[in-house]
Amino acid sequence: MKFLGFLAIPFLFPAAAFADQKAADGCAAKLGRASAAIYAASAAQLSPGANLRDVVTSVTRGMVMSGDLGRAEARPAAEAAGACLSLLDK
Repeated sequence: MKFLGFLAIPFLFPAAAFADQKAADGCAAKLGRASAAIYAASAAQLSPGANLRDVVTSVTRGMVMSGDLGRAEARPAAEAAGACLSLLDK
């Protein structure tokens, strides 16, 4: 019986990762247009070990430089997107 319990342990980790993804996506659904765009672009670039702040800053800076995002709205939008993205990192 103890052996069967041991076999169940690996199945717990993907469920936890899925829960974080679900929570992050739920958070992102409440974001405004600019924040949602930053979230989508940053989530695509996130990888294990990546610095979340650096990724969001790079994406946001690129959007401002390309004219997709105004400078005044960049910081609040990035902070909101970062809050949702941080749920992926837990």
